[in-house]
Parts: sequence; C-alpha cells; structure tokens
Amino acid sequence: MSVSVLSPSRLLGDVSGILQAASLLILLLLLIKAVQLYLHRQWLLKALQQFPCPPSHWLFGHIQELQQDQELQRIQKWVETFPSACPHWLWGGKVRVQLYDPDYMKVILGRSDPKSHGSYRFLAPWIGYGLLLLNGQTWFQHRRMLTPAFHYDILKPYVGLMADSVRVMLDKWEELLGQDSPLEVFQHVSLMTLDTIMKCAFSHQGSIQVDRNSQSYIQAISDLNNLVFSRVRNAFHQNDTIYSLTSAGRWTHRACQLAHQHTDQVIQLRKAQLQKEGELEKIKRKRHLDFLDILLLAKVRAPGLPRPCWCSGWNCFRNHLDQMPYTTMCIKEALRLYPPVPGIGRELSTPVTFPDGRSLPKGIMVLLSIYGLHHNPKVWPNPEVFDPFRFAPGSAQHSHAFLPFSGGSRNCIGKQFAMNELKVATALTLLRFELLPDPTRIPIPIARLVLKSKNGIHLRLRRLPNPCEDKDQL
Repeated sequence: MSVSVLSPSRLLGDVSGILQAASLLILLLLLIKAVQLYLHRQWLLKALQQFPCPPSHWLFGHIQELQQDQELQRIQKWVETFPSACPHWLWGGKVRVQLYDPDYMKVILGRSDPKSHGSYRFLAPWIGYGLLLLNGQTWFQHRRMLTPAFHYDILKPYVGLMADSVRVMLDKWEELLGQDSPLEVFQHVSLMTLDTIMKCAFSHQGSIQVDRNSQSYIQAISDLNNLVFSRVRNAFHQNDTIYSLTSAGRWTHRACQLAHQHTDQVIQLRKAQLQKEGELEKIKRKRHLDFLDILLLAKVRAPGLPRPCWCSGWNCFRNHLDQMPYTTMCIKEALRLYPPVPGIGRELSTPVTFPDGRSLPKGIMVLLSIYGLHHNPKVWPNPEVFDPFRFAPGSAQHSHAFLPFSGGSRNCIGKQFAMNELKVATALTLLRFELLPDPTRIPIPIARLVLKSKNGIHLRLRRLPNPCEDKDQL
C-alpha cells in the first residue's frame, strides 16, 4: 500500500525543512549585520582616536548622561574637560562629534556639508523639505527666492506690527495683575510671537492672541519639539514604520495634522485675498513682497515698483532701534546664555582638518554645539555670569564665538527680523512693567529642538507708577 505524497507526515517534514532554512537564513543575515556593525564601530573608534571622551558603553553609549534632562549640564562638563570637541556616543555604531570651539565652528560653517539626514529627516513630516532641510543647489534656489522677504526695507514697516502684537500681550498682562500670584509668561510670549509672524510674514488681519484655536497650534508645536527631540535619541524609533506603531508616533502624527491645518488655513486665506479684484495688482506694486506673497507669486514673477511711504513716527522708532546700545547688549548676552537652538548637525561630505591638526574623515556626523560654544570658559570667561558688557561697542571677540543664529551661508535668514522683534518687545515691556523673578520657580533650561524651560517662566509683574505711554514713545 503506497503512502500519499500529501500525507500529513510529508507536509510536516516539508514545513519543518522550510522553517529550518528560513531560520538559518535569518541567523546568517543577523550575523552579517552584526559583523557590519562591529566593523563600522571599529572604523569609528579609529577615526575618532584623536578625540578623547568619557567612557561609554559599547551598546548604550553615553545614554546615562542623557537621563533626566541633564544634557546641558553634561555639555558644560565636557566643554571644561575636553578641548574643542568631544565624541558623543548615542548607541552602538551611532556617534556624533560635538564641537564647541570657535575655530572649529568657523571651519565647518565655511564648508558646504549637508545637514545630517539621519536626524533632520524626522522634521520632514512636520515642516516638509523647505529651506531648513534642503541641501545643495535646491537649497540655494530657495534661499535666493526668499531673501527679498527679509530685505532691510521690508523689515522697517514691520516694527509697527510688532509693537501692536506686543501691546496686545501687555494689555492681557494688565488684566491679570489683580491676581496675587506670579504669571507664567511662556504661553503669552509664544502667542505674541506667532501673532507677529502672522501679521508680518503672512499679511494676517486681526490678532492671533485672542483666537483660542491658536493655543492648540502652539501646543502642537511644543509637543513636536519634544517628540522629535526624543525620537532622535531612541534607537528603537529610527525606523518610520515601527515609530508609526508606537504611542509617540501616533502622537506625532496628530500634532502634525494640527500644525498643518493651521498653516493650510493661512495659505488658503491669503490665496483667496489675492484673487480679489485689485488685490493682486496692489501686491505687484510692492517693491518688496511679504514672505507668503513671494511663495504664492513665484510663478507670476511680480515686478518691483516704487516702495510705499511709511509713517514718520514709525521711522523715528525704527531709528531708535539702532540707538539702544545697552538694551542690545542685554539681549545679546541673554542669547549667549540661552541660544534659541542649542545645536545644529552636519554630515561631513569630505575629510576635514582643524586648525589644531586633528582631523575627521568623510561620513562623520558633527554637532555644532552652540550652547557649548557660548558656555566655553576658554571663549567666554565666567560663562555662567550675566554680563552685558561682553558686547559693549568696541569689544573684541572671535568672529565665531557668538552664534545664536548660526553662521556662514546657512545662517538664520530671519535673524534681523528676530533682533528687531526682541528690541521692540523688550522696550515696550520695560516701559510698562517691572519684571521680578519668582524665587520659588527659577527656570530650568533643557535641550530640545529649541531651548526651553522645564518648569515654565514665572514672573511677578509690577505696573510702573505713571509710566510713559507706549504710543508717546513710538
């Protein structure tokens, strides 16, 4: 009696053989991957042998140094111990060399290395591939297209819009003065900043600060700031598919949707305005276009015609912006102590040799630690002391010792806009209030995509007696 070729025993034997073959294949692939990782780590160790660093675990790197938001304290400690630069091992074969010496900064910022794709790509679902994430010729074309939006002349009339936004915030503060408790100002300042950008860059009418929907947008941005920062440091969240299945991944997706809803609404509103009869011709007659107008009219190639006239009173205040030396010194010293972006990444496209003779090969990721640079005692004596006179007129400093807006060809395109807004906000606030810290809740700076305070920013406000009216000063 013959045995059927489809008998259960035969099928089980075939399945068993397939599983064994699959298991061997998987083990072989894992072995090959392990060998690749080992060889890559050995290559990194050899490439970085000129750059000492604290002991690190072969798998977990310096992960213990990142616990409980201690990254800024770790940077300060390493800056004092290791000259100019220090490797920071994230895990296994993942490392980046942190730079905090002005000569090192100057070398890297004078090159055209791309931003490190492994980290910056996590921003793409949020902000897309625009000026921040692009590299090479495409980046150059975008930068050239947007540069006119930040022309000196177009920034002038923005001072009035900035002042309007600041006044709305200060009026809200006055309403809250009756409460006998410190005021947490971070949310207020965030809304004021958003309001200013919407008015100046997107020709928005009205005030964002009184719109409740704007608070959800600010919260979404804050969430994304935390989520993307955490993802960069999590070895298990590097793969997009795996990350999308995690709670953090789903949270990121929801926050991106909220952020996109807001920006899409702004764009659609401006498009609708441009379609109104006469509005397009009015825009074309501008000598300098707003940020969004440049993007929407890029294909139209609107010609530049004579610039508009501006209120002489605002011209007076704009001129005063350049005559506020001590206020400017204080703002710069605050930006030194608390740079908006703690660090920026690059991936070396070619080998580099630094002024002290040490070198790094192609393919190494470097992090230009702006926070480390600004707190480097070899660059800034007593770096933790607030001393505005470091920036007194005529004071000498290295060309790359102070980089709150980065440097080189990829410096922040909106740095002058930001400085103007800081001056306007500071001047108008100090005309109306005395600001006192809350000694029970001193801000604790922590590293994120942008620097922030772990426990908020709590201030006590005191209305100045018989203060000068803002409008009389402007």
